[in-house]
Amino acid sequence: MKFPILIFAIVCGIRAAPTEEDALQEFIIGNRKFTAAIYKELIKVNEGNLIVSPFSAETILALTHEGAKGESASELATGLFLPKTKERTRAAMKSFLPKLKKSDDDLKLLSANKIYVANDAKLEDDFRATAENVYDSGLENIDFVQNVKAADTMNEWVESRTNNKIKELINSDDIDGDTKLVLINALYFSGKWQNQFEDYLTSKKKFYKSKDESVDVDMMHQTEYLKYYENPKLNAKFLELPYQGSNISMIIALPNEKEGLAELEQNIEELLEPQPLKFERVDVQLPRFTIESEIKFIPILKKLGINKVFGREADLSGLSSTHKDLVISDVVQKAFINVTESGTEAAAATAVGVEDRIGDSGEVMPKSFYVNRSFLFVLTFNDVIIFTGRQSQFTE
Repeated sequence: MKFPILIFAIVCGIRAAPTEEDALQEFIIGNRKFTAAIYKELIKVNEGNLIVSPFSAETILALTHEGAKGESASELATGLFLPKTKERTRAAMKSFLPKLKKSDDDLKLLSANKIYVANDAKLEDDFRATAENVYDSGLENIDFVQNVKAADTMNEWVESRTNNKIKELINSDDIDGDTKLVLINALYFSGKWQNQFEDYLTSKKKFYKSKDESVDVDMMHQTEYLKYYENPKLNAKFLELPYQGSNISMIIALPNEKEGLAELEQNIEELLEPQPLKFERVDVQLPRFTIESEIKFIPILKKLGINKVFGREADLSGLSSTHKDLVISDVVQKAFINVTESGTEAAAATAVGVEDRIGDSGEVMPKSFYVNRSFLFVLTFNDVIIFTGRQSQFTE
């Protein structure tokens, strides 16, 4: 009788393995949908440069979702485009998050979660276990009544996890004695290009803010074999610039027209789909650029159908065993990116506040990819979008 049981156990093991992979693929598809949704909302109110980490927001909100119940949980799952069940979301996170622990001279890719808990509050055991075992979240008790000191403590943690790129994420005026939980995700990336741009090739070139208006910028240059695609339907070109050491790259979407970014952005869902990139010899000109953004997420999340967790009907009773009447009071993200000849540095931190409701040589002619007009960029790691944004303006 032991033999069939043993075979059955092996079969179960073999069949169980794809479940985690299936959950991760479901998460990747949802990540693209969530990115498209928030990007469309952001460009309605932001005409300039933009950097956002959909993954950072998604991660910390997915952790918050673990403590949501009823319609609050349903709205969060739908609005965030999470996998079908909390179990599948946990499987995806448990598969993906451990990969975000890379740190060497060529590549740093680090994600960290932290939950700050009021001294008079206690987490539900199930939520605490999920936070620690799935999201690898740190936990710390804190006195929110001492709001300035509490903010300083949390901001110091964020700065230490983002190489001091994200500062003052938490405003002391936004926390008080009614604050019971603050959940934070910090995401940091620093990578060297697989094919670095040589400093001596950088020169001043025109960047067109419109058909008739341009500004001189520091334009980097290289000619290399890179993954490239021309999409006639989107009237745009795509180029992938890989980083050393891991499956991470920046994909640049460049409209063919000098004023074509707005039209391209209207097809953001198709733009974010994997393009049929092929190796081509490409002559690349890319400006150095730096962007910083601060994003208030609640208005965006409401546009995505997430409403109850911010009001009287919130059911976040799975978060705390001592405080059942909780509501999300703020969701804020700060993000940063710096692109130079050697590579890219990017960081983001997202906080969710929860309070009591009471308160590139060869003979082949290269393709030209001259980024001398407004463009959109996406940083992906193992097909998950971790940063996205656009560069449309340079100061004189």
